[in-house]
Amino acid sequence: MDLEEDIRSLQLDSAEDINGVVNPEDEKPDVDKMDEGLLSGSDPKQEVQAQSVEAEPKAKVKEILSVQDEEDEQMKKRHLNVVFIGHVDAGKSTTGGQILFLSGQVDDRTIQKYEKEAKDKSRESWYMAYIMDTNEEERVKGKTVEVGRAHFETDTTRFTILDAPGHKSYVPNMISGASQADIGVLVISARKGEFETGYERGGQTREHVQLAKTLGVTKLLVVVNKMDDPTVNWSKERYDEIESKMIPFLKQSGYNVKKDVSFLPISGLMGLNIKTRLDKSLCSWWDGPCLFESLDSIEVPMGDPKSPFRMPIIDKFKDMGTVVMGKVESGTIRDGDSLLIMPNKDHVKVVAIYIDENRVTLAGPGENLRVRLSGVEEEDILSGFVLSSAANPISTVTEFVAQLQILELLDNAIFTAGYKAVLHVHSVVEECEIVELLQQIDPKTRKPIKKKVLFVKNGAIVLCRVQVNNVICVEKFSDFPQLGRFTLRTEGKTVAVGKITAL
Repeated sequence: MDLEEDIRSLQLDSAEDINGVVNPEDEKPDVDKMDEGLLSGSDPKQEVQAQSVEAEPKAKVKEILSVQDEEDEQMKKRHLNVVFIGHVDAGKSTTGGQILFLSGQVDDRTIQKYEKEAKDKSRESWYMAYIMDTNEEERVKGKTVEVGRAHFETDTTRFTILDAPGHKSYVPNMISGASQADIGVLVISARKGEFETGYERGGQTREHVQLAKTLGVTKLLVVVNKMDDPTVNWSKERYDEIESKMIPFLKQSGYNVKKDVSFLPISGLMGLNIKTRLDKSLCSWWDGPCLFESLDSIEVPMGDPKSPFRMPIIDKFKDMGTVVMGKVESGTIRDGDSLLIMPNKDHVKVVAIYIDENRVTLAGPGENLRVRLSGVEEEDILSGFVLSSAANPISTVTEFVAQLQILELLDNAIFTAGYKAVLHVHSVVEECEIVELLQQIDPKTRKPIKKKVLFVKNGAIVLCRVQVNNVICVEKFSDFPQLGRFTLRTEGKTVAVGKITAL
């Protein structure tokens, strides 16, 4: 197939893919980005045709680029996972849906279909949420249950949105969402009464923030939603009130508010201040960035592509072999690699790697992958197993030493040796027991307290030995932060968060 045809077919595809919307950046032919060898000796007509290739899904461009470029191509845009957290009904799914709509991932026809569906259920304002909440149960109740996944891109970054459930009975699902996230978007409803319920004790806003921090969501974007509501009407007083109440609480949860947190007002339903900045006529006092700009400007330290490979498995299924899903926490994976599935020590070979729908030859830290493996049966894999480098496999333990911070024990409980809880670490969910309290740490000085410790109460920091029933894969927090931090929950409440200090 000659080059001109190839590029022409790409152009047609790209027109469909972006519904005929050409980014202004794409209008200038940017020849440098294309493979030099590809265009050498070609006439200007072809160069102009090459311009729309930029907007391509990567798989199609790849066919013409040589292998060397293929690797650059994948590494060009950084990839970040964004988790939407916050109280039930704060508007997380609606905001997520709006982002997808504005970034051209959903066409008008689909939106009209959702609008009609929402009207039929007499839930007119929910239609944007339907983009994220795809199953019937979620639509009828208007509550997110599973962690929805969707993808969008800005000029510099590819994002995966994880829309976590806000309802308290689904917090374990929210944990699995946040443990894969790099950035948290905390959605808060500005509507009178709604912010207050989400924020009071027992509201999900508090629990989610604490969980997000422990699960390693280092950067937080606090989005004050529903600013268009009649009770708010883009009022600066209300926005400032919410900000002033949230800041002390974010500090207390361990966020450095100046460095790692930013606030911005939006309307998820109307799609205001999401892709473009606010109109001064609507809201005269805000001249900060819009949501897309804020997301783009966030600096997130990436895992090390050269360190040993680690990918906790969150899901598995059969599809022409065994396919596992997960997020790469460190290292790089290539087609044909020989890896181990821990803790069972099954030797496997990488047959194919997919990012979204695109097949790739290699992938680095931060990517969400589906990997097809040979050498293992699907039923031999459980979520919580880790795909890891064979030369340097992940540690497997039934007992470890950890530093715990007690958040909120259930009524009148005391925390002592023999305390049982459910341990969540990366994608592992396992029952555990505290075998021994080693020492208590003074929260102010961070030094151990000399006195022997038998039990501790809320707010304490304590070093203890934790035992689990089955072998689990974990690492020391100092070596691999994402594989060494965990939460303890009892009866549906997060009681403590911690990091593994010794194995």
